[in-house]
Amino acid sequence: MGSHRDLPAGMVNHIFTDTGSSSFSEFVRSHAPDLLPGRNETLAAPVGDQIPHATTIVAATCAGGVVIAGDRRATSGNIISQRDMEKVFRLDDHSAMGIAGAASTGIELARLYRVELEHYEKREGRSLSVAGKANRLATMIRGNLPMAMQGLVVVPLFVAYDPSGDSGRIFSYDVGGGPYEQHQHHAIGSGSIFARGSLKKLYREGASPEDTVLTVLQALYDAADDDSATGGPDVIRRIWPVVAVITADGYRRLSDDEIAENVEAMVEGRKSSPDGPTAPLR
Repeated sequence: MGSHRDLPAGMVNHIFTDTGSSSFSEFVRSHAPDLLPGRNETLAAPVGDQIPHATTIVAATCAGGVVIAGDRRATSGNIISQRDMEKVFRLDDHSAMGIAGAASTGIELARLYRVELEHYEKREGRSLSVAGKANRLATMIRGNLPMAMQGLVVVPLFVAYDPSGDSGRIFSYDVGGGPYEQHQHHAIGSGSIFARGSLKKLYREGASPEDTVLTVLQALYDAADDDSATGGPDVIRRIWPVVAVITADGYRRLSDDEIAENVEAMVEGRKSSPDGPTAPLR
C-alpha cells in the first residue's frame, strides 16, 4: 500500500480510526515509512562528527524508584555545538530515557517512542509493562541500524518505576537493540567510564531519592572532569544538569533552583577535595 496521501478521503479516515496494530511505529511504517527515523535512505558519505552528539547519561536506583541525569553539552568533533541541550526525556508518568550519540536522531527517537507508548495505551486501554516498554524501544533502535552504520548512532538509557516491585529499573542498549537490564546503576556516553567508576564508589543501595540525586551529580562531575565532551555544571551561565526522579508518585524533573542548590554545595566541597568525596574502605 502506498502513502495515505494517495488514498481516497474515506479510506484515509478508516485507516486512522482502525490502525490494526497497537504499535504506532508499525502503523507509520505501513502507510508513511518516509516519516520514520532509520528509513532506508543512503547518505553520500558517513556523517561522523559533522552533526552534534549528545554525551553522558547516568542513572541509579533509589528507595522506591530511580534517578536519571544528563549533562547539557553537545559536541561536533572538537567543537562545543550547544551548551544547554536536553538529553533526558519524559516518556510517560513512570518512565524516561536519556540519549547518547547523534543528537537529532536521538531526539526524534524519543519523541516517536513517546507517541508509541501513548498509542498503545489508548488502543489497548492499559500501559505496557516495564519489560514491554524496554522491548518495544529495542525494536525501534534496530530499525535505525542502517543509519547507525553511516554514523547516525544513537544509544538510549531507559529507566522506569516498576509497581510490581515498588522499585526502579534500568535498561541499556547497543546499536542493534537489546535490551540489557542493569542493576543498581549505569552510565552511557563518552564520559560513561568515568561516571561508572564514580557510581561504584558512591552508590548506596536503598538510599533516599535526595541522596541518590547527589550521587548522580557527583558522577556527572567526575565524567566532565576527565571527558572533554561531557559538560560540567556551568555556574556562570546557570546551566545545570537535567535530573529527574521517578517513583510511585510519577515522573518529577527537579527545578533549576533545586539543582543549583545541590551543585553549588558540591562545587564548594570540591574546592577542598577536587576529586570529590571518597568511599570508606570498610
